[in-house]
Amino acid sequence: MASAYFGIDCKVYMVKVSYEQKPFRREVMRTYGASVTPSPSMETEIGRKINAEHPGTTGSLGCAISEAVEVATHTEGYRYVLGSVLNQVLLHQTVIGLEAKAALDKYGIKPDMIIGCAGGGSNLGGLISPFMGEKLRGENDYQIIAVEPASCPSFTRGKYAYDFCDTGMVCPLAKMYTLGSNFIPSANHAGGLRYHGMSPILSQLYDDGLMEARSVEQTSVFEAAQQFARVEGILPAPESSHAIRVVIDEALKCKETGEEKTILFGLTGTGYFDMVAYQKYNDGVMTDYIPTDAELQKSFDTLPKVNI
Repeated sequence: MASAYFGIDCKVYMVKVSYEQKPFRREVMRTYGASVTPSPSMETEIGRKINAEHPGTTGSLGCAISEAVEVATHTEGYRYVLGSVLNQVLLHQTVIGLEAKAALDKYGIKPDMIIGCAGGGSNLGGLISPFMGEKLRGENDYQIIAVEPASCPSFTRGKYAYDFCDTGMVCPLAKMYTLGSNFIPSANHAGGLRYHGMSPILSQLYDDGLMEARSVEQTSVFEAAQQFARVEGILPAPESSHAIRVVIDEALKCKETGEEKTILFGLTGTGYFDMVAYQKYNDGVMTDYIPTDAELQKSFDTLPKVNI
């Protein structure tokens, strides 16, 4: 899952909204000796610039990346490796898909559908990689669905273009589906999915029509999460619950049509550090926000001009 915080040694820049919404995650890091700073902060030049341009912002993964990179490049002996989105991260995550496929092969099971949550794309990419390999080679066919928040719809409403991987525009450009590095999502509870762009590998696969994408609103996501918890006894993370939402929807379609389908999905984590979100859902005060076309266009207008 795309991390909601980015750290250097014991210095962690945690997305401000996650810092506020996930106090227990923050305190676990502090317990182990980390210094945790909400991002964007006033500690870095990039953080101050983002705060000036977006007063009162709740931050994003792109902001936290920028601050961590600045500190790393200004501190002797330190280096920074991006923890999501880029190709080498997907390569590391393929263990998820390889283990899933080995388990399915052992019992002679072939999934018809593979569904995963998508923020930066590293988790989804890891899950689908061996199956997508078979699909590309013509050995098997699978319906693959990426599920993203309606509040941060990189695939379903983004542009396929070269863009910066971070809000501060200090990282290299990547060709990806993006809402623009200047886009900062609403304060939804799926911190790991609040990223403006999508993995270049997944973006290419999506653009080639080899996978689908769906966007879902967070109240419907938590409705699915609660149903899953009551049936399975596992409290899912908000990010994972995006996939669960679409899994339930697809299973209900099968129930209506009488089709039999095997659905593989990624349960990426538990939600025990996300009880503030569950409390808001249970209290009936959770809201949904979908960006307008005008808001997205304002961000698209900041995309870098690239001559190829």
